[in-house]
Amino acid sequence: MDGQCCEYAIRADKLGTRIGLRLRSMNVSDSEARTVLGPAGNKAGALSARKPVSKPVKKVEKSPVESTVVEEEKALPSSTVNSLSPKTHSVSAPSVLRCHEQLLHSNEVREPYTPKPRSVVSDGGLYFPSDGLHQKKRCAWVTPNTDRIHAAFHDEEWGVPVHDDKKLFRLLVLSGALSELTWSAILSKRHTFREVFMDFDPLAVSKLNEKKLITHGSEASSLLSELKLRAIILNARQISKVIGEFGSFDRYIWSFVNHKSIVSSFKYPRQVPVKTPKADVLRKDLVRRGFRSVGPTVIYAFMQAAGITNDHLTSCFRFQECITASEENVIEDMPEEKKLIVRLKQNYPWLLMD
Repeated sequence: MDGQCCEYAIRADKLGTRIGLRLRSMNVSDSEARTVLGPAGNKAGALSARKPVSKPVKKVEKSPVESTVVEEEKALPSSTVNSLSPKTHSVSAPSVLRCHEQLLHSNEVREPYTPKPRSVVSDGGLYFPSDGLHQKKRCAWVTPNTDRIHAAFHDEEWGVPVHDDKKLFRLLVLSGALSELTWSAILSKRHTFREVFMDFDPLAVSKLNEKKLITHGSEASSLLSELKLRAIILNARQISKVIGEFGSFDRYIWSFVNHKSIVSSFKYPRQVPVKTPKADVLRKDLVRRGFRSVGPTVIYAFMQAAGITNDHLTSCFRFQECITASEENVIEDMPEEKKLIVRLKQNYPWLLMD
């Protein structure tokens, strides 16, 4: 068996040498019309432009790679060099079997690489895989590192028009805390805020004992500074006055935007402001009525959270949803006859065509 392997190896070696010589002669004849790709692009001329080698070259300079290979061969044992040399025709059977085994291993089928799903930024927005079934594109500031509670706030509450007095007071309190805490920290402590401030009932908060609330070591003092706690109680008292004057805090707040959400239609996060002239107008009126800790940045954050302004990026899936919610609220505030006509137009547009 070993003798047959050696004979096959010798025959293959001779056949490979003949084929190599024949291909070399063909390459020399074909090289006259072949172009060369140089370092600066395909600017080198044809090989025919070079001087033909008519005289034997006395000294051939070897490239660094070739010289390195020669040095490595010198460093190897003589038996190894002889086995690597193409001049030798004595190939052992184990070496042939070893080469055959390496070829088999190199042809093994590898499993295809499947990349993990990840977020992709595009047009100021950001894609998030959702259970591998579909993707939702959110505002760019909601990143994969954003807390889940903050991402849920963006997906479910932020930008939705709010018309309940308790919810508006809650958002005013939480927005005012942004000067000391981040949204993630505020949302993680929202249950504590609710307990301390009587489920955000402005009438109940206005009757709280201020000294007891700001006492060192109390649960409220662990949330915010004494200045902020005093401002919350004071603002609750002013909201009670506003309700007595306008009938509701909701009617007062939304009157500054003509009872309709402002749709910003921003494409990129750099376009979203931290304050606006409209927010400054509302701030000045609140200060005039005795409200405290209501700077323009706080008021604009409140307007964003309460859906008074829709600052979702146009690429965000919540942008259109908040617009639809705002339109629904406008319809609900209409008289019954007008509301019926609008509903008919929505559901049966062909019935009311001119």
